[in-house]
Amino acid sequence: MTRAFCKIAAIAAAWTMVVCGVARATIEVDPAVLYAQMKDAYAKGAAAGWDFRSQETYLATIFNAGRAYSLQYPDDPAYAELATLTVRIGTGLHYNPLTNHDGAVWWVREAADWVSKHSEDLQLIAQAQGLLQRVNSEDAPAELARLADADAIANMKAYPGDRDALLVVVEADWRAWLLTHDPAWRSLALARAAAPTFPIAHLPTNWGNELVSAANVASTESGYTSADVGNAKTFLARLKAVDPLRVIVTVNAMPHDAYLTTLAPADEYFGPMNMSILEIENRLKHINFMLDYNYGNQESDMAAQVAHAIVDMQKVYPRDRDLPMLMYWCYTTLERMSDEQSRQAARQLKTILTIEYQDSPQARKLLGT
Repeated sequence: MTRAFCKIAAIAAAWTMVVCGVARATIEVDPAVLYAQMKDAYAKGAAAGWDFRSQETYLATIFNAGRAYSLQYPDDPAYAELATLTVRIGTGLHYNPLTNHDGAVWWVREAADWVSKHSEDLQLIAQAQGLLQRVNSEDAPAELARLADADAIANMKAYPGDRDALLVVVEADWRAWLLTHDPAWRSLALARAAAPTFPIAHLPTNWGNELVSAANVASTESGYTSADVGNAKTFLARLKAVDPLRVIVTVNAMPHDAYLTTLAPADEYFGPMNMSILEIENRLKHINFMLDYNYGNQESDMAAQVAHAIVDMQKVYPRDRDLPMLMYWCYTTLERMSDEQSRQAARQLKTILTIEYQDSPQARKLLGT
């Protein structure tokens, strides 16, 4: 970790030299702030002995820096250092888009692609290829589910007894079930959640609430195996022993808006046509109005432009609370057309929504849960 941090310090020094002379992009980030965040995350991680959570936090600061550099200074030499750090540390932490919640899939893909094409380090190239396999499996649910489980197990072994690493194992299996509808993943989630080593007192409120709900309704009549029913009972008994209220109270999930708190300003513009959020919404209203009058694929070009703007917005403001709504609205609009351009744009939005924003109500509509 020390060598990686020294590279970040060099990057920060380079930032101070280029920030004043670069053409402004949509996102404008103070490099000193990003450097302070990385320095703080590194210091806390070292103090904590680099447990799983501190590693994740440090990786998130690298993602933030990489995104900012990609959007503001893509031609600066320091971009290469951030891409390399993303690959090395992301690989070391077994990054997987199904269980990572930084909204950085596009940057991980870009960084891994850059390393694959420009690095002469064969080991680093292999690591980049491994990350590309993961981020490019987003439209292959069964493969992504398999990789998510394998990555979570690898972290559990790398951080034995770590509470957060143990939680991610069950999270990976539960999200795999939601994504694939393969009951084998649900069974695995219930089995691992029933294990005595599972840190049940720290069950999170996003995916954990649904696991509780599933356990409450588990029966062989509703499609669960007898083993599922037994594991569900064990899981609920352990949960009740920890907190009798949780089984009832936390079934109602915290609203997704509570997790997405950063709003894109109304006067920022996205995509090739420089659309504001208001224009994105107005365009979608107009396109659907025209589709109601049977304009069909004639609206495809503009709908694709709107989709492009939303994807660009997600790169800059991945935590905007309206993003899931906009993606779902644009997706359902594109689904009203039949040309290939619309199909491709719709697939891209669905992938982002159901993988990176799986806890949103809009993603659950698409996943049928």
